[in-house]
Amino acid sequence: MKCFNKDKLSVKIFENRDLMGAAAARDVADCIRALLKEKSEIHMIFAAAPSQNDMLAHLCDEEGIDWSRINAFHMDEYIGLDPKAPQCFSNFLKAHIFDLKPFGSVNLINAGADKDEECERYAALLKAHPIDIVCMGIGENGHIAFNDPHVADFKDEKLVKAVSLDEKCRQQQVNDGCFEKIELVPKYAMTLTVPMLMSATYKFCVVPAPTKAWAVNETVNGAIGEACPATVMRISDNCILYCDADSAARLA
Repeated sequence: MKCFNKDKLSVKIFENRDLMGAAAARDVADCIRALLKEKSEIHMIFAAAPSQNDMLAHLCDEEGIDWSRINAFHMDEYIGLDPKAPQCFSNFLKAHIFDLKPFGSVNLINAGADKDEECERYAALLKAHPIDIVCMGIGENGHIAFNDPHVADFKDEKLVKAVSLDEKCRQQQVNDGCFEKIELVPKYAMTLTVPMLMSATYKFCVVPAPTKAWAVNETVNGAIGEACPATVMRISDNCILYCDADSAARLA
């Protein structure tokens, strides 16, 4: 493992995805256990993407976690997609963790609801449950959640908003095997905003695969700003970026 810091961001690079996922899960689990010694319950946000598979699988294997004292949220959802569709991020997270552990509560964004009403409803939930931990990733275009460069705002006043998705973001969903072709990928989504994600006390960002090499290098070495939304982690407290050798290939 190679470790270094860039501004406030801690970067950890592992030989392969499994080692990366295991280390990230161990750190997340340690953070959960420590917080539950101090608080009666904690609040967590999870990302839904194939990039999170390794971490989520290892996290489910961690022992000594009282899941009944954890309230779970997720960070984005397509607009207008059938709520039963496997591509819904709520369904991804149900399959990979939400239905596997006895959470105190699981709070889902409703893909089929009126977008404005749903954004307000979910924002109110998040405001009532200040987030302790966010488990996140980075998109091929540098987005965090669905804050693509053209809609990202480091000073956003909203907690949750409806956004359009750029072509690179939509193509990533095809590259990840979630949709057969880009025409099937929704063009709009609801997303937690950049300030909402960064409001979490602890942020664990897991980013494997060669398709993420540009985004990882830009996050670590590029100019801080909305052109690569993930660069916000370099000016946020308690952020750790976990990479495998492929995603870190462009790092000096």
